[in-house]
Amino acid sequence: MKLDNVFDQLKIDEGIKEEIYLDHLGYPTLGIGHLIIKSDKEYNCPVGTSVSKERIKECFEKDISIAIADCEVVFGESCWKDFPDEVQEVCVNMMFNLGRPRFSKFKMTIEHLKSQEWSKAAVEARDSRWYNQVGARAERLCARLESV
Repeated sequence: MKLDNVFDQLKIDEGIKEEIYLDHLGYPTLGIGHLIIKSDKEYNCPVGTSVSKERIKECFEKDISIAIADCEVVFGESCWKDFPDEVQEVCVNMMFNLGRPRFSKFKMTIEHLKSQEWSKAAVEARDSRWYNQVGARAERLCARLESV
């Protein structure tokens, strides 16, 4: 997997803001979709507070490493390592967006991915609330799975 590809795609999908903002659900967020949590120094800072590029990069690198580790948990390390780069990049993008608790609910998608049935996994992903909520992003990710 090429982390630069994931970074570039997530900058498009999540956007990048050098300030604290509210995400579509009203949660304080910064940079590239980083949900601000209690342990973040930005916790309780007002919306609009500036955030440095260095801090955005730091948060992104932490978040992406969590997404990758969560993929390894969901798929099993040996299965995960056998996925083509394209499939890993799609899964990390979805995991970054959904988080492990919600991603784990994609039972049939996960089973098809484990069986390397990429097109069937895409069909299952399209049959979800997530697909309807994120629109073009979800379709692009599903199309990428189908192209493997």
